[in-house]
Amino acid sequence: MSKRVERVGRMVALTLLVAMIASPQAGSAKDAFQMSPQIARHLSGAVATRYYLSQPEQAPAAQRAAYEQAARLLQQARGAQIAAPAKSGPGGNDVFNLDDTGLPQNEESVSVCGSKPNTVISGTNDYRGLLDAEENFTGWDLSTNGGASVAAEGLLPHLDFGGSTFIPSGGDPVYAFDNESCAVYGANLNYDINTFFPNGIGVYRSTPATLKSCPGGSSPACWPTSIVVSRAPDATHFLDKPWFDVGTSGAAGKVVWVTWSDFLTPDPATPSVFTASIYAARCDAMLTACTAPVLISGTDQDVQFSDVTIGPDGRVYVTWAEVQGELTGDPQTFIIKERIADAGATAFGPTQVVATVTKPIGFDNTLYGHTFRVATVPKNTVKMVNGQPREFVVWEQCASRVLGLCQDSNVMLAYSDDDGASWTTKKLSVNGANYFPTIAADSGKRLAVAYFTGRYDPTFGLAQDVELVTVDPATGKVTKRQRLTSPSNNPNSDWIFSGGIFIGDYIEVAAHDGLAYVGYNANYQEMKFLGAGRAAGQQDNYLTVASLK
Repeated sequence: MSKRVERVGRMVALTLLVAMIASPQAGSAKDAFQMSPQIARHLSGAVATRYYLSQPEQAPAAQRAAYEQAARLLQQARGAQIAAPAKSGPGGNDVFNLDDTGLPQNEESVSVCGSKPNTVISGTNDYRGLLDAEENFTGWDLSTNGGASVAAEGLLPHLDFGGSTFIPSGGDPVYAFDNESCAVYGANLNYDINTFFPNGIGVYRSTPATLKSCPGGSSPACWPTSIVVSRAPDATHFLDKPWFDVGTSGAAGKVVWVTWSDFLTPDPATPSVFTASIYAARCDAMLTACTAPVLISGTDQDVQFSDVTIGPDGRVYVTWAEVQGELTGDPQTFIIKERIADAGATAFGPTQVVATVTKPIGFDNTLYGHTFRVATVPKNTVKMVNGQPREFVVWEQCASRVLGLCQDSNVMLAYSDDDGASWTTKKLSVNGANYFPTIAADSGKRLAVAYFTGRYDPTFGLAQDVELVTVDPATGKVTKRQRLTSPSNNPNSDWIFSGGIFIGDYIEVAAHDGLAYVGYNANYQEMKFLGAGRAAGQQDNYLTVASLK
C-alpha cells in the first residue's frame, strides 16, 4: 500500500469517526444505555472518555474545558492532510508500540509466557481505534525478544453477538498467556459506541505465530477464537471492568476465569440512580463454552474493580471493592473483599473483608495537584509460602482527604494464610502520591509490586515516575526499590488529554524468573498530532523489564 493511499484511508476513517463524535446516533430510552455523570465517573475510563468526547457538555466541571478542546481537535482534523510522522523527545527504547499518529494509549496490561519468556504481550486502550473502520479500540503489542521491541501489533476485532450483530472491541484490556502452550488470551469490553447497547464481556484466543503472520493486525484472523462470556440482557445494564486469569483448576483442568461489574439503571428516566454487582464465569481453555454468570458480591449495592487469580493450588481467588457513601452522597469508604472457590469448583466460599479503607481515593476525589481519574483499585495474587497458599492484595489509600483532594497516597499490602479470615497489613510506598499499584508473583521467591509515584518531585509532587519494589513473600518486607523512569513524566502533556483528563485506570506488572515486566504509559515521546502542527508530548505505552534480585 502506498503512503498516499494509507494517508487518504486514515483521513476518510477519521472523517467518519469525527462525524460520529460530533453527532452520535441517538438511541431511545429503550435501546440505549442511559449515561449519567454519576455512572460515568464510576464506569471504565475508556467508556466515559468516549462518551464525554461525544458530549463534552456532560463532563465534570473541572474537566469540561479539556474535553471540549479534545473534541475540537478531532473535529479540526476532519479532512486534514496527514503528513509524514515526526517523532522526538526522550522516549528511549522502552516505548512499546509502532504509533505514528500522536493518538494516545493507556491502561496497560502485560503478560509473559512462562515456557517461552521471550514472548511478551501488552495491551492498551488504543486511541488509534478512532481511525479503525470498525471502531475497535482494544490494542495489543507482541514481542518475541523479551520485550525489547514490538514484533506485531493491532486491535482486537469485533465480536459476534449473534443475529449478524458484530460489536467492536471497546477497551479495558486484559491479556494473559497459558504458560505451558503459550496460547495467548485477551479480554475487554465490547459495546456499540453509539448507544452503549448491546454490550458485554468478550474473551479472545490466539497464538504468537498467528499474531505475527495475520494480515493487518486487526483482522479477525489474528484472533480466530472468541466468545461472549456474558451479554447485557437489556439496555438497563452495562457490563464493565473485566479481569481474567488462565490456569489449571483441579479436576476442571485448564480454564479461563473471568470477572466483571454489572451496572444496572432500572429507570432510564433517572440514570443517576444505579446499583452494581460483581459476577464471574468459567470458560474452557478453547473458549467453546462458559458457565452461567455467578454472583460474587452478594447483597452489595455499589461495587467495582474485581480481580481474579487462579492460584498455584488450583483455587480461584476473587477480590473487589464495595463502595459505601457514593449512592448517598456521603464521604466514600471502600471495603475490600474476597471470596475463594475450591479447585475445580464454581461455587465460592464466604465473603471475607481484606480491609476497610476509610480514606480511599474515591470516585469523588482527585490527587492533590492533578485532575486525571484515579481511584482505589485492589489487585491480588497468590503464592506458595512454606508449602501453603498465601493471598496478597495491594491497594492505594489517602494519608488525608481535604475538600475532595487526596493529599499523599500510600500503597498498602495485605496478606492472609487462613483464607481471608485474618490479614497482616504493611505499607510499601515511601512518601508522596502513590497510585495504580499492581502485583505479580515471580516464579522464584519474590513478589513484584509496581505503581506510579510523585515522590521523585519533592518540591511539588506533581511529576510522575514508575517505582518497582521487590517484596519478600514470607515477611511482606521490601527488599529492593527501583525507579524505572528518568526523567520524570508530565502526565498532563498529551494532545488529546491535555489538562489531565485521563491516564487510564491501571497499569500492570508481570514477573518471571527474577524479571519484572512493567507496562505503563508516559508522555516522553513527542509527535505531531496526525501529522499536523509541531511535535508535542503524547501518551504512549511503555514496557520496562527490570531485575527483581
